[in-house]
Amino acid sequence: MNLIVKLFLIPVLFISCSSNSTEEIPYYFTSDFMPHFASEEALKFTHKILQFELLNQDSNLITNTTIQNKLHVANFIFTTCGSICPIMVDHMKLINDEFPADSAIAFLSYSVTPWIDTPSKLKTYKEYKRIRNPNWHFLTGSKSEIYNLARQGYFAEEDLGFTKDSSDFLHTEYFILVDENQYIRGIYNGTLKTDINQLIKDIRVLKLGATALTSF
Repeated sequence: MNLIVKLFLIPVLFISCSSNSTEEIPYYFTSDFMPHFASEEALKFTHKILQFELLNQDSNLITNTTIQNKLHVANFIFTTCGSICPIMVDHMKLINDEFPADSAIAFLSYSVTPWIDTPSKLKTYKEYKRIRNPNWHFLTGSKSEIYNLARQGYFAEEDLGFTKDSSDFLHTEYFILVDENQYIRGIYNGTLKTDINQLIKDIRVLKLGATALTSF
């Protein structure tokens, strides 16, 4: 009888442990995306998203203060892109649709051709895509600020892209998940639905507070 009970408990314990492990979302402080967990003593890095001041599609100034105490998902697009950008925007809409009218989550789509994508053009683009969420900002401004933010703030580009010269064109398919303290918590391929589904799950975990936020 005891043997039967033990055999029954083993898979239950395994499932429980597996479930707990998926609820701890790591922190990423370096461009190689080495995961760090709050339980580690080695958490000595404090990389956060860089300070920024950019205009959204309504010509409103958007800064770090705008997204303070909010989770946010960032991506980098341009309105004349005919390759991956439409897919990325549609996939961002999938995330947006999972959290309708949730003011605790912001979506930031930075234009990588800000000399073309004026606020009015971004407004037209947002309307064309039927995006009504006021917390989804399409951003434009200084090219150097956006490129520096992408490469050194979000580590958004593949192959340590942040080391590239600022004149090199920025084109990346990555979505970056950032918590309410502006720490990077995940990077995902924005063209893959499997990654988008994982991103949605990770947002839910962070919203539930499954990972204790730690002051570094």
